[in-house]
Amino acid sequence: MSAESTSDLPAEIGHVLCVDIVGYSKLLIDEQSELLRHLKEMVRGSEQVRRADAEGKLIRLPTGDGMALVFRNNPESPARCALELSRADKEHPELRLRMGIHSGPINEVTDVNERANVTGGGINIAQRVMDCGDAGHILLSKRAAEDLAQYRHWQALLHDLGECEVKHGVRLALVNLYTDTDGNPELPDKLKRTHEQHAAQDHNVSSRRRRLRAAAFYAAASVLAVVALLAYQFVSHRDLRDTALEKAIAVLPLVNDTGDPNNEYFSDGLSEELISALTQIKALKVIGRTSSFHFKNTNEESKVIGAALGVGYLLEGSVRKSAGRARIAVNLVRAADGVSAWSQIFDRALPDIFAVQAEIAQSVAGALKVALLGDAEKNPDAPSNQNVDAYTAYLQGRYYESRYTAADLRKAIGFYDAAIQSDPHYALAYSALSKSWWALGDITGKDVAEANRKARAAAERAVSEDPNLGEGHSALGQILVSGDRNAKGAEAEYRRAAALAPASVEPKIGLSTILANLGQIEEAVELLQQAVRLDPLSTNSHFDLARLLTSLGRYDEAAESARKAIALQPGGAGTWQMLALVEAKRGDGEAALKAATQEADPDWRAYAMALAQQARGDRAAADAALDALIAGHSDDMSFQIATVYAFRGDADKTFEWLDRAYEKRDPGVMAINDNPFTRELRSDPRFVAFRKKVGLPLAP
Repeated sequence: MSAESTSDLPAEIGHVLCVDIVGYSKLLIDEQSELLRHLKEMVRGSEQVRRADAEGKLIRLPTGDGMALVFRNNPESPARCALELSRADKEHPELRLRMGIHSGPINEVTDVNERANVTGGGINIAQRVMDCGDAGHILLSKRAAEDLAQYRHWQALLHDLGECEVKHGVRLALVNLYTDTDGNPELPDKLKRTHEQHAAQDHNVSSRRRRLRAAAFYAAASVLAVVALLAYQFVSHRDLRDTALEKAIAVLPLVNDTGDPNNEYFSDGLSEELISALTQIKALKVIGRTSSFHFKNTNEESKVIGAALGVGYLLEGSVRKSAGRARIAVNLVRAADGVSAWSQIFDRALPDIFAVQAEIAQSVAGALKVALLGDAEKNPDAPSNQNVDAYTAYLQGRYYESRYTAADLRKAIGFYDAAIQSDPHYALAYSALSKSWWALGDITGKDVAEANRKARAAAERAVSEDPNLGEGHSALGQILVSGDRNAKGAEAEYRRAAALAPASVEPKIGLSTILANLGQIEEAVELLQQAVRLDPLSTNSHFDLARLLTSLGRYDEAAESARKAIALQPGGAGTWQMLALVEAKRGDGEAALKAATQEADPDWRAYAMALAQQARGDRAAADAALDALIAGHSDDMSFQIATVYAFRGDADKTFEWLDRAYEKRDPGVMAINDNPFTRELRSDPRFVAFRKKVGLPLAP
């Protein structure tokens, strides 16, 4: 038998406070003994220690020149205990303490003499955090600080210090905890040296890096400006009652608390799963992913976020995944004042993650239920898939799919294939695989037929595995309209998806596109407006709404939607082009030209310029712009060229280019009835014939 034996159970998470007597090694033995006695008395007098002892949730570990206290109840305990010790230490000026706090995995071990001990990364890192401080300091690892920061009353006491290098070249992100009377507000000596080194390095930063930092700053500033603008507009003009706000919630992206960016997929994925779980509560308005994720890695106040999103509550927190376990700290706060309505930490083995998702959603509903939702509300169900390996691969796929580049979509497809290999009946993975294959063919323009074939097979399998999964019907609707040009079939699938997931944004957007293609533009606009209310910071929804409102001649509303899309993504491809389109159709050529020149994407700029110059009435400039568009984009923008000819009133050329677009399988041909320019030709017999050709029934 070995000297030590450990349990086969995975390590649990401990909240560790390490305490050290500064200058201990230089003292005489009697002096050391006396100071250790004082320290033990102070620890025994701590209210947090007494409470954890009574609950059986505390482990004391001697460390020679101090001690480590492992709390197993909640992350606030070591911080409260540290402040208590700091206050008590004032009565013993000869006892100079420094403290470090970290939450991490711990293992209880028992040696052959049945003596208990505790090991693990939680202890080791807490020790290293403490080593970075001087007398009086209460330092926390970034992880421990984020655990505290979920409780608003701690936030003003936490002060970011940056990174400190410890043993073996490891760098730890540190936070200093202090109040007006307790703790040490001074920068630790080790951090002073680090900051001096960084200052010297920064002096030599290249001009290119400075430009990149400036660009990043202005990009971040523009996002915050948009948020502030939307918040102001919402507060100033909202017509929702307070009771409606109280039934609205946003799930902010959970913080990846592992310290490993490779685990970002798990925190992001779980955030999306919680959004999905909460949408099952019919009385709640749940904000969509796009808008919630606008606030990832920001420190915006809850009041501003709530106003921008139109919600009364925010669900925030952090996720830590390691050694087969997941630790999820969540906090439900009132957006208006940041006051916590409910908070809890879930420490579970990874296979229990499915139950935790539903449990969190049920707890949120319970926190709001009596006052807001009524007693008859149905609790959300746990996810149907219960295979951890498949679920983990699925979340990794979702992470890469959301980046929406060809390389990332290929990675996503690989992870979805792995999920299906682990669980051949995983309907959600099949639906995601379908969408990724379709997107890959769409953005690359290569092997489109093969990509659509694989997308169709995956979508059909998703619906076969779970006929009640809305995502599967959405995926099938997408491939029916884009690959098969079967608008009526796609409409049926999207309507089924919308009925199965009435609080979801995706089927509303898909159905709005189909209805617009079928000529039911007013209903399509209504659906997009619903989508915008659920996902107010979605650029694509505002973009599509601007186009359809233009088709209806509602130019002021269309221009407002286009400007919102620009404000949300000023450098996004096609955003300024849409405003140019609105102004061109309105007849304001100069406004159209001004918008066109600001379009960032050169392809869309060429299209916008052709529209703008036509609206200005300068025939020579309009001809030159159209010639440039044709010379550069006859293969990949056939439909757009057709719309320019329609705007010019040249029906023959319009149908010539529509036929070319059809031959090249340009998906734009499905929009001939809702495009602001081609729909003006509805009385032409060729228009009816072309609708039949592309599989669109006659408009109602």
